Amino acid sequence: MYERLNAYRIMWILVHFDLPTETKKDRKNYAQFRKKIMADGFNMFQFSMYIRHCSSKENTEVHIKRVKSILPPKGHVGILTITDKQFGMMEIFRGHEPTQPPETTQQLELF
Repeated sequence: MYERLNAYRIMWILVHFDLPTETKKDRKNYAQFRKKIMADGFNMFQFSMYIRHCSSKENTEVHIKRVKSILPPKGHVGILTITDKQFGMMEIFRGHEPTQPPETTQQLELF
């Protein structure tokens, strides 16, 4: 049975991190982690916060598992999931001016 997509079923994953960059190895780990999450479809929302739109809870779980599999050896990484409805209620400002949240990207995913 086809389950209709709606703002409560569509999910967003927010990955935020604070990784060390003191040594050359730390900087390499930081760069590799960032490149790998971007290769998995995450986009930069802020300098250390990346977001990804997912069509379902099941799809969200796949991408969370991928992020967990590439965690760097040091630093702090947080993974948060919210519904599209919650994401749409976010207020974003540049200085004192309100701005719009990123648009939902509709893409077809084949497995």
